Amino acid sequence: MKKHQQEIKTMIIASIFNGCGVGMLASIKANIPVTKYYYSEIDKYANIVMDANFPNAIPIGDVTKVDASSFNDDIDILMGGSPCQGFSFAGKQLNFNDPRSKLFFQFMRLLDELKPKYVMLENVRMAKRSQDMISSRIGFQPQALNSSKASAQNRYRLYWFGKRV
Repeated sequence: MKKHQQEIKTMIIASIFNGCGVGMLASIKANIPVTKYYYSEIDKYANIVMDANFPNAIPIGDVTKVDASSFNDDIDILMGGSPCQGFSFAGKQLNFNDPRSKLFFQFMRLLDELKPKYVMLENVRMAKRSQDMISSRIGFQPQALNSSKASAQNRYRLYWFGKRV
């Protein structure tokens, strides 16, 4: 009997609010071949770590200044974890009244401009009203997963992952 090998397509990823590059690391751990990895991050120390670990990744700067022309490719996955302080039950729970939370709309702007095949957004558990607003914009509900499955943190997070229609 012949062995059938499933051809794994290479992916072009755009990571918004990239941090130190956990999206790239997750792709490597999942054996997803990444052709190009674009990333947006404003924290200079996170960028130093990213550049040291993934020198072929392509920095695109501050998300508020990025548009579709920043990319030379069709994006397969747009991923990110917009700032969570305004949504967190541990904070003041300002939700979208917190300026950092409004950065979610930059993610949505790029989602609309780039039209990637897949989207993945991560954030903290939050008030149902805010969760529903995000879900209605993305087009599907999140899954709540405990980060302890993949990290040293024992915290539930919301993950919106799916194919855009």
